[in-house]
Amino acid sequence: MDKAKKQKLISVLLVAAVTLAAFFASYLQVLFPLDKMITDPLYQRPSVANKNIKVIAIDEKTIAAYGDMKTWDRGIWADLIEKLNSGEKDPAVIVLDIMFIGTTDEASDAAFAAAAAEGNNVITAVNCIYKTEVGRSENGIVKKTRVQMVEFPYDRLKEVSGYGFSNAMQDKDGYIRFAETVAEYNGEKIDSLAVAAYKRYCEVYGLEVKLPKTYLGNRFDFAFAGKSGAYGHVSMCDVLDGTREAKEFAGSIVMVGAYAPGMQDAYNVAIQRGSQMYGVEIHANIIEALLEGNTAVEGNRFVYAVCVAAVCLAFCLLVGKMKVTQAAYVLAGICVADVAAGMVLYRLGITIGMVDIPVFMLLIYGVNLGKGYLAERLRRRKVMAAFKKYMEPQIVDALCKDGEFHLTLGGESREVAVLFVDIRGFTPMSESLAPEQVVGILNEYLALTTQAIFNNKGTLDKFIGDAAMAIFNAPVDLEDYVYHAVCAARDIAAGSEVLQKKLMEKFGKSISFGIGVNCGRAVVGNIGCEFRMDYTAIGDTVNTAARLESNAKPGQILISSDVYEAVKDRVEVTEVGVIPLKGKSNGIFVYQVDKVL
Repeated sequence: MDKAKKQKLISVLLVAAVTLAAFFASYLQVLFPLDKMITDPLYQRPSVANKNIKVIAIDEKTIAAYGDMKTWDRGIWADLIEKLNSGEKDPAVIVLDIMFIGTTDEASDAAFAAAAAEGNNVITAVNCIYKTEVGRSENGIVKKTRVQMVEFPYDRLKEVSGYGFSNAMQDKDGYIRFAETVAEYNGEKIDSLAVAAYKRYCEVYGLEVKLPKTYLGNRFDFAFAGKSGAYGHVSMCDVLDGTREAKEFAGSIVMVGAYAPGMQDAYNVAIQRGSQMYGVEIHANIIEALLEGNTAVEGNRFVYAVCVAAVCLAFCLLVGKMKVTQAAYVLAGICVADVAAGMVLYRLGITIGMVDIPVFMLLIYGVNLGKGYLAERLRRRKVMAAFKKYMEPQIVDALCKDGEFHLTLGGESREVAVLFVDIRGFTPMSESLAPEQVVGILNEYLALTTQAIFNNKGTLDKFIGDAAMAIFNAPVDLEDYVYHAVCAARDIAAGSEVLQKKLMEKFGKSISFGIGVNCGRAVVGNIGCEFRMDYTAIGDTVNTAARLESNAKPGQILISSDVYEAVKDRVEVTEVGVIPLKGKSNGIFVYQVDKVL
């Protein structure tokens, strides 16, 4: 398999893997906690709590007045019901979110049951004990619980009052956002406490009972009407001692339950992350959701997972063909559409996940971005490596660093030092040797020249046959650049002595260098045309350096007076004197470098 086909196969496998991952992650709700963290604030928005729902709290004030609730005589409950039903109009329903399991004092048990029978509007709580059991629902989701046992009120109370299970239905992340309509036990269907209260209220006022649509058998999501305290509350002791009159509860749904921290009846709820809500208020919110129709069902997970996978597949196929900004706009647009679709469906009574598509698209976008970045880095590295074979590394490196080097059209004027070096005796030698030998010798000399220039931080401008030109202090600034140029000339001369001995031993012939160095202002930049240009230096400074090199004898380094003035404390020289230079009307004073300190 060739490289192109292999890369295509890898791409296909990656797309398939991402698509399948998106499908199964959505179907199995892998991102459930993150999804609910985002969707809860969208779905759960406080509204005006129903004024016909009243909360009577067993709060710290009541406990202080009557002691621990576990020690109460059930005559207290009889007294509470009688007081609530003593007005001109009784409450529509009195919901006791309290368990009354087993008998206690016969007289108080009888009094409580008698009061409940007299009022005919009491609903008490029962507790369902669940057992883990593997099963499957209609949409293929595993259901793991069934009711193994129910803890009912004592018989006398059960006969005269309604009842409903009050179990808190916590979601996977421990938050309450759904409830159940009924529980099945030994063939009997037991309504939840909220549903039982709702049915009783509808019966009293002649309203049609409209139970919500459910999923996973008997589950429905509901919207909280408000946070803790939305319904207000009245201390139970204030009702019992007559401080609060029965008339304020007339015709209402009265919820009675624990409202103190030590009673262990508080839960995490979707509407208020970070603080808990008492169970009695949760039941109040469920009742209101039933009355107002603020319920929803979970969308079909399979259909949702297919949609997520399809969107991710499409994005996978398109993202590689788009620019980064275009892909970002598409990503943002789809994320907005995803949230908008979720909100519309919620208003229609269907909940879906809202993070699967954004998360997987961000993942795809990030991977594609990283892949592009790595590919560009690799491509750039290959290009730079190739360029360094033809251009000096300093120019290539400078091009890679933002802000350090810019290609200036027409060049820029700057102070530079220019070095020219030429091989003396190369032409006669080349006539007596084979072409391969000539090329080998030339490459050795040019390698020596290049290395000496690079070692001294110079820029190799060009090779000119058997000559070379270098500039110092361009394209990047170089401190003490004139001295670096002179040092490069010294290193070339020193290295040539070793090569001369080698050639004499091998071919019986010897060649050497002539070197010229000048400094001054020159125009440095890209010279040429749009489709072919060279980075070089031009000007009188360059021409003078070239003339110095042409006047240098074999093994001689000639420098101008400007160069000498810049490095005179670090070189030993011999005055050559004023020499005429081709193309210049006046000669210049020249020095021969004998030693560089």
